[in-house]
Amino acid sequence: MRVAIVGAGPAGSALAIFLVRQGAKVTLFDDGRRPELLVGESLVPAVVPILKRLGVEEDTAACGRRKPGVSFIWSPTTRFSFNFARFAPTVFPYAYNIARPQFDDALVARAVAAGVHRVVGRARLEAGGAELILDREALTAAPLLGGQQPDLIVDATGRARNAARVLGIPADLGPRKDVAHFAHFENFRWEEPPGQVLIARGAAGWSWCIPLQQRLSVGIVLGQDDAAALGRTPEDRLERAIGEDPWLTHVVGEGKRVTGVATYANYQLISQRGFGPGWVMAGDAFGFVDPMLSPGVFLALRSAEMIADALTPFLRRGTTPAPTELTAALRRYASAQRAMLAAWMELVAYLYDGRLLALLEAGQDWLDGRSGLVKTAMQNHIERHIALQATGTATTARYSRGLLRLLSRYGLRGIEPAPRAIR
Repeated sequence: MRVAIVGAGPAGSALAIFLVRQGAKVTLFDDGRRPELLVGESLVPAVVPILKRLGVEEDTAACGRRKPGVSFIWSPTTRFSFNFARFAPTVFPYAYNIARPQFDDALVARAVAAGVHRVVGRARLEAGGAELILDREALTAAPLLGGQQPDLIVDATGRARNAARVLGIPADLGPRKDVAHFAHFENFRWEEPPGQVLIARGAAGWSWCIPLQQRLSVGIVLGQDDAAALGRTPEDRLERAIGEDPWLTHVVGEGKRVTGVATYANYQLISQRGFGPGWVMAGDAFGFVDPMLSPGVFLALRSAEMIADALTPFLRRGTTPAPTELTAALRRYASAQRAMLAAWMELVAYLYDGRLLALLEAGQDWLDGRSGLVKTAMQNHIERHIALQATGTATTARYSRGLLRLLSRYGLRGIEPAPRAIR
């Protein structure tokens, strides 16, 4: 089976590794561009088993920092901290914060070492054939294809969404229209556990602090009007946001910005169609949820796993699938990936509209001044199922999602979500 993967980010490189191990002839088109900064620097615990399967956990650790948990700072007096190890063994006990360019390069190197043919250069997609084809220049640059169209084209072009643009496939947009600005700093002040990620609600929007090796990634996420009010340029906006927020000022202190300021905007989307005759979308090309809770790299790597699993029966029998067989397999993958994106979108909404923080406060108030094994067990049960979703372990689990819906409707005990929402 001849597979052409366009894009060498985490989804494309991971899929290349999985497929070539099973005997596919894989061509990976890599334009060679690695932006200085990429969203996706903090991983969720469910990523780690995939890293182990790919054989890149050591490379990840070498370019990153171990992440023990996350802290949510919602006001000067409201803070909730979670340690992944508390929920082990159901939840993997740690994750990583990573330097994305080095992480992406490590995946590409692993793919090449596994036998993937890497073509350095852009591959253009065109409408044609059954629906989507590689342009003539891309075919010429890929000797494994022998001048013929591949059996499967994978769009792993990230937020560029090349297949969607060529075919005019629209996307379902999320409710928020935020903009994110972030950069790396050195000589910062850190009083938290090493590697602990901090998420803080601000007067408008929210901010993150992700400790990396010798650096701190600091980002702000807020509505477009609020962002515009901070200044004309991303640099002005980030600098002013840090200066006006006492908590960020305390952390960054006299720290020095050592990178440019990256900007992401209008990123909540899910493609209305993720596959077609002989082609499929992977990773961000299919959909991107939000920087909140950091699901991006997990969703990319998990999409690679699911596509590889869908193709496994054909690769094992050593024959190219019939078009109807391939379409049926890709349809199952696309349905599962869309469900996963939707589940993450729903979970993130609980944080934005204040319901999750209201629920945590309600549980805390319920336990204060009380004793009893039953009450404690119930609270631990609730927090475990929140953790199962937020760590990627069981984000789509029907019971966990149903429990959160039920509690957010009936378990707030008079605590209003609106004052805890992110504007």
